[in-house]
Amino acid sequence: MKNDEFYIGYVDEVGSKTKKSLKKFVIASLLILAGGAFLFGFFQKSAVNSAFDFGNPTKLSGIYHESPYPMLRVSLSGSEFKDLVLLGFGKFGPNAYLKDLREKEGNLNGKHLNIEGQLIYYNGKTLLEIDDSQKVSIGNRRSSINFSPNSLGQLKIEGEIIDPKCYFGVMKPGFGKIHRSCASLCISGGVPPVLVSSDENGIEDYFLLTDLKGNPIHKDILPYIGQPSIISGVADEIGDWKVMRVDVGQIEKLDKKSLIY
Repeated sequence: MKNDEFYIGYVDEVGSKTKKSLKKFVIASLLILAGGAFLFGFFQKSAVNSAFDFGNPTKLSGIYHESPYPMLRVSLSGSEFKDLVLLGFGKFGPNAYLKDLREKEGNLNGKHLNIEGQLIYYNGKTLLEIDDSQKVSIGNRRSSINFSPNSLGQLKIEGEIIDPKCYFGVMKPGFGKIHRSCASLCISGGVPPVLVSSDENGIEDYFLLTDLKGNPIHKDILPYIGQPSIISGVADEIGDWKVMRVDVGQIEKLDKKSLIY
């Protein structure tokens, strides 16, 4: 018992053996913490250059069109423009926020709208989240913009179906198994499904998906979200978005691991 160290903190000094034990514990803890932080960072994917202007709304004016999903065509300069895919707050599309204006004005296609929302942008694509129907109004301008599609013909593409809201910037990173169920909720709630494909250089291309008649598609596409697949269909280019009409029953799932989910 003579070699045992026992002390009272407010009376005695810490014994030499206790000091050594504490030093070893602190050093080991710091090494484990540093090593864990390094490994955690090492296995993380690089952050993408996406952005979500949460809490920083932007007022935009443009021509509304459904091709077939709600979009706002905003003039940039001269003859240049950008088509913004419209979204609702949370895991929903924008229709609930356009309902009052549709009841008042009728068909909104081709009409000038003023919308205040939060921008989401990534890799040249831009989306606009609306969170209040009072922030959508009819503008005074008239437009003769041509919305005629440019046919890309029959295409056969290997890729994965994602929801653009999370993938393009709301969730950073918008990948991993947990995001597959999140994507399913978003698409079933009205967010348009998007096919992501990439070439040998890792350059991505994006296609809004519709049914064979060119109508919006949501619940029927859910079993294929985040599944590497070969998807065939007739594609058009409308503004700066590509749209593909697909037969869901003909989607071919591949025996590959998802690169996204």
